[in-house]
Amino acid sequence: MTHLDPPGGHGRPAAPSPAADASDLGEPAERTTAALARCVSVEAAKFAAAHWGRTPLLSRAADLPNPAGFTDLLSPADADELLSRRGLRTPFLRVAKDGQVLPAARYTGGGGAGAEIDDQVLDEKILQLYADGATLVLQGLHRTWPALIDFTRDLSLAVSQPLQVNAYLTPPDSQGFATHYDTHDVFVLQVDGRKHWRIHPPVLPDPLERQAWGGRADEVAATAQGPAALDVVLEPGDALYLPRGWLHSAQAQESSSLHLTVGVRALTRYALVEELLALAAEDQRLRATLPFGTDVADPDAIEPELTETVEALRDWLRRADPAHVAARLRQRAWPASRPAPIRPLAQAAAITALTADSRVTARAGLRWQLATEGDRVALRLFDRTITLPAPCEPAVRALLAGPPIRVGDLPDLDTDADRLTLTRRLLREAALTPA
Repeated sequence: MTHLDPPGGHGRPAAPSPAADASDLGEPAERTTAALARCVSVEAAKFAAAHWGRTPLLSRAADLPNPAGFTDLLSPADADELLSRRGLRTPFLRVAKDGQVLPAARYTGGGGAGAEIDDQVLDEKILQLYADGATLVLQGLHRTWPALIDFTRDLSLAVSQPLQVNAYLTPPDSQGFATHYDTHDVFVLQVDGRKHWRIHPPVLPDPLERQAWGGRADEVAATAQGPAALDVVLEPGDALYLPRGWLHSAQAQESSSLHLTVGVRALTRYALVEELLALAAEDQRLRATLPFGTDVADPDAIEPELTETVEALRDWLRRADPAHVAARLRQRAWPASRPAPIRPLAQAAAITALTADSRVTARAGLRWQLATEGDRVALRLFDRTITLPAPCEPAVRALLAGPPIRVGDLPDLDTDADRLTLTRRLLREAALTPA
């Protein structure tokens, strides 16, 4: 394994816990820990303390737990399946050559009879572009490919951040993108072939999503001309962690290359600032109108108003309620990480056939909170809030926080009819699945 010292002493994001607490997520903690272990060759606690958001980490296949590498997640044959037989549409594919993303019209068209759309990927055009040296980028695989749907959910719980997955297929001796940086951390998982990576320190540490590298193209190009902090060829089964902001470029070697990039969508302290400012609208002093006739172009006219505003903001921030901020962060973060897919037809059949002897379990990866509100209990999910009678709380907690349970064994409800009514409701709301 290889790791690097941070380029500067700027503030660091909070590290993930060594093993995500999955008690309210419907997912065994050992699965989330195993997902992270596939990506890094050090213990989770060491990765959190020494690398998370700080420095790159190169992990060789020999130091990782899966000797077969990552072909179980997406193989070259799987990529061919997606490109040829799945009716793929934009934006689930990008094509790049010589550092430029090609217009989708160059590789998409009509799907033929019964598919009256004009943006399906055309395999014969993809063949021509790939043979001419273009890189194919399969996007959003955390939503479309089963093995990656499950892996991404587990890894997302391990790092407590939303994730996305792309696959990069690069022809021999080709490079899809010039040196650049990402505004999110990435785990690079080399599936097939060999790829030469050159890594340089950031020109802007910890960039936000709005601070893309294109705004600093000259700095990026100049830094890329200097000595690399890490110059390495990734072999099948190798993994590389890059914090956001680190410059990188990659070129396939003598054969074609396939790698997965797992992007970690950072939740930052700036997100806290944004939510605090949104909540600050509750303060009347901060809603006050500027004095009549204020010349907003005159610094001398603005100075006393700025002083008063800063004082009012400081006073308000001292009273900020962490619960209110957490609620807004939940609304921002939870929808970005979907729980496990459900099968609508099978779920509907299970609702119809439900009996007291049926066994159910929480939907895998489901984020939830329970809060008492008077004589009701609010079940907060990633996309909505369900209100139920307060006496249902012990049964709801048993359904969501524990192992699979027999409906007739739900606690603190008087009759099986009540237990069945509650369970049907949560199955219909897709919070539960048949065990």
